[in-house]
Amino acid sequence: MIALFWRDVRRGYAEGGATVVIAFFLLVAVLFPFAIGPDAALLAQVGGGVIWAAALLAALLPVERLVQPDLAAGVLDQLAVRGISTAMVAAVKIAAHWCAFAPPLMLAAVIAAGLLDLSAERLLLVEAGLLLGTPGLAALAVATGALVAGLRGAGAVAGLVMLPLAVPLLIFGAGAIEGGTSGLKLLAAVSLVLVAGAPVVAGAAMRAGVE
Repeated sequence: MIALFWRDVRRGYAEGGATVVIAFFLLVAVLFPFAIGPDAALLAQVGGGVIWAAALLAALLPVERLVQPDLAAGVLDQLAVRGISTAMVAAVKIAAHWCAFAPPLMLAAVIAAGLLDLSAERLLLVEAGLLLGTPGLAALAVATGALVAGLRGAGAVAGLVMLPLAVPLLIFGAGAIEGGTSGLKLLAAVSLVLVAGAPVVAGAAMRAGVE
């Protein structure tokens, strides 16, 4: 399981995977000021929500390569033969994906906050929200990757599956910037539910794919 964890972390950063996610995240953050105008006060007011929307869209990019390559290469079959539960494999994949996805995203959020003219206090709330919410995003991404693995047009299907389920994270993540501690508690609760439930869902989907 440790080898699987580090292999997935390396795969997350390999071939510019993390770079593409961060570039896409920053591109979305840059485009918003062009759409709503250069009003600094307005940008500061909506900036936290923009960062969360950009993070959610960026989280869709790696979904196809979280489970599908292992299913196609027979890695999941080998783990099943060794008696390792698919739920455990999913939990390890969630942890590895978070390590490859969340830290670069939180660093990029600092740049995005500068582009959107966020104050230091609002940036701190955004970073706290991302720290609490990205585990839920990672869990949702792995579960979605397992559900769409092997499907034709998996990328489009992944968006249709993941985006509606991620709406609570978006609402409470953006709301925490105004709601403070109470908003962060709600965000943490939603993220915890996703982290607890996703390994079961992803494990069942992986088991079905192997069989």
